[in-house]
Amino acid sequence: MAEADPTTQQQDWKEHIVPGRFEGRTVIVTGAGSGIGRATALRLLGEGAHVIATDIAEDRLEALTKDANNDALVTIVGDVSKEEDVAAIVNAAGGRIDGLANVAGIMDNMTPVHEVTDEIWNRVMAVNVDGPFRLMRAVIPVMLAAGKGAIVNVVSEASLRGSAAGAAYTTSKHAMVGLTKSASFMYQQKGIRVNGVAPGPVATNIQAPFDSELGKSRIMAAMGAMPQIATSEMLAASITFMLSDDSVNISGAILPSDGGWSAV
Repeated sequence: MAEADPTTQQQDWKEHIVPGRFEGRTVIVTGAGSGIGRATALRLLGEGAHVIATDIAEDRLEALTKDANNDALVTIVGDVSKEEDVAAIVNAAGGRIDGLANVAGIMDNMTPVHEVTDEIWNRVMAVNVDGPFRLMRAVIPVMLAAGKGAIVNVVSEASLRGSAAGAAYTTSKHAMVGLTKSASFMYQQKGIRVNGVAPGPVATNIQAPFDSELGKSRIMAAMGAMPQIATSEMLAASITFMLSDDSVNISGAILPSDGGWSAV
């Protein structure tokens, strides 16, 4: 009996929208101008959610608005690492926040610790850790008042291993696992679920330059077992599942959505 070809199975996958799954709910999606964030915003809109979509790129949000053609979409240009922008994002939700998808993130330049500059370290931490933290801190009181809510943090394959990126990015994503698990524990009796989704390779516009010969030699050698590159829609399927009531009994989990890479 011939074995199934996983590459063919992945290529044959079609996004399956669940109409009404998020009807009447408001969800904030960061990094919504492109890649996984854009796909997640569109998926949520298709399933009935009122979506607050934010990104630093105004032109990308304008393109999202045009393509979505949905009055349930509100776009906010903002930098999640800035407190005033976080406040604007939360205010746009109008007092109701059922879900938060912390998708926005940036890569580092694949440098090992002794080559990491303060500029790279501070920027990666600001976007990948400080931004999600500030948004969680802002939305959780709203969820506590409602007695329910779901948060999904995109934590990356680099949160599960040390060989997928440079020191700054890897550290930032490990930090997000800690934040996710801490919040899950603290609010597990308050109706708030907090989980992480860890993507493997995904076709997005995030740039990952190799500015270190040591980093390049080590990380490229570890890429031998990397699976086929996934689409953003595949990751959106994982994220929306974790935001939905279908994951009612799941909190504090880190879901690898990486084609089995984390099993290697």
